[in-house]
Amino acid sequence: MAGSLKISNEVVVKIAELAALEVPGISVKGGRLDTGENTLLVANRFINPIKAALKGEAAEIDISIIVIAGHKAVKVAESVQQSVKTAVQNMTGIAVSKVNVRIAGVRLPADYSRDDRSEFFSGGTGLISDDDSLKG
Repeated sequence: MAGSLKISNEVVVKIAELAALEVPGISVKGGRLDTGENTLLVANRFINPIKAALKGEAAEIDISIIVIAGHKAVKVAESVQQSVKTAVQNMTGIAVSKVNVRIAGVRLPADYSRDDRSEFFSGGTGLISDDDSLKG
């Protein structure tokens, strides 16, 4: 069949976002990736926390995430990398050479009361480290 097929960056970005939303530990607001309180609004458009660029025959994807407290940030980021790479490659046929994940912040779970929240910040509760010697 003659002709060409092009997939826009916006489609790659949307696929990446949907894949990231499926990862446990990602902060979500309004069905989209949480971008924090300092989201930039330029010309009445929110700046997307995901960028995609085609470099040769492969895509490079940059994504900023906010992790929910209590989840291991590195594991969440690694899961995002794998989920995004797999989804984009499977849905578009475009190879993904890199998925760069920036952990832009940590958000407390919405269902915690102020009393519960203190456990995330009191000295050495073990939520960040599995090393028992760090627990208070």
